[in-house]
Amino acid sequence: MRTPAFWYGAPGTASALLAPAAGLYALGARLKNQFAWAYRADVPVICVGNLVAGGAGKTPVALALASLLKGRKLAFLSRGYGGSEAGPVQVEAYRHCADEVGDEPLLLARAATTWVSRNRATGARAAAAAGAEIIIMDDGFQNPSLEKDFSLIVVDGATGFGNGRLIPAGPLREPVGVGLERADAVVIVGDDKTGIAANLRPGFPVLASRLTPTPDADFVAGKRVVAIAGIGRPEKFFATLVEMGCTVAAHHAFADHHRYTTDEIMHICAEAAALDATPVTTEKDWVRLPQPTRAMVQTVPVTLEWQDEAQMRALLGRVLGQQ
Repeated sequence: MRTPAFWYGAPGTASALLAPAAGLYALGARLKNQFAWAYRADVPVICVGNLVAGGAGKTPVALALASLLKGRKLAFLSRGYGGSEAGPVQVEAYRHCADEVGDEPLLLARAATTWVSRNRATGARAAAAAGAEIIIMDDGFQNPSLEKDFSLIVVDGATGFGNGRLIPAGPLREPVGVGLERADAVVIVGDDKTGIAANLRPGFPVLASRLTPTPDADFVAGKRVVAIAGIGRPEKFFATLVEMGCTVAAHHAFADHHRYTTDEIMHICAEAAALDATPVTTEKDWVRLPQPTRAMVQTVPVTLEWQDEAQMRALLGRVLGQQ
């Protein structure tokens, strides 16, 4: 779905009208947690989650963790949002498509073994049986079926926790205080414009980071482009292009995980040709493009950089028993 604008503004009429529904959402979440049984995997489980609906940068954080753990036999575990596979199934990046396993698992599978399973416990069992020494779970912080050994909360520095209200009155999946009690650290992606770090309890680990284009994205720097984005915050992608010196001749924002049609992409490519511009999109969007249109659209890959990589390595070392 497309993120409602009022989720990230001051609480207003729409948010107030939806407050009773938010109360029911909170009650359902509490009951789910109260009666859930959690499976403990035979290997450490690192969860990369967030407290809000929509994109905050979880997948880039998961990939950055895998880079730090290079040399260890790890596996990613994902629900496979938007895919038809219930799993557990091991993702093959060049065989599966987003309609089958979701978009994020296709990106993860390029870096390490990736499993999709709607039942996280079953997925963790399959990953461990296949030889994984560490499981990195992309999303699933609110899923009580699998015990986590270490949980990171990823927060977009520009939007924080939005208006502070629960779905559907706001973007929160659970109250901030409740979620942070179960978390081990917070990762802030981008500049902390909403005072996230200042409102955490003293001594709580905070890791600053930012998304930056990879060298493979240099080809687009300074060019005239037409941008396509169906992610949690499309404007983040558009801003990245501007920071790269691009002239954004036109942009098209879609809902997160939007399933593109051939007609949509062909129309946008025709617009780009008329504007003498290059059609560009995110890696996550590109894997959802219809196969015949992919060669017509360029990707702008990004990577997550830690402000203090040693701090992250130290936290991982403690959870994995290396220190």
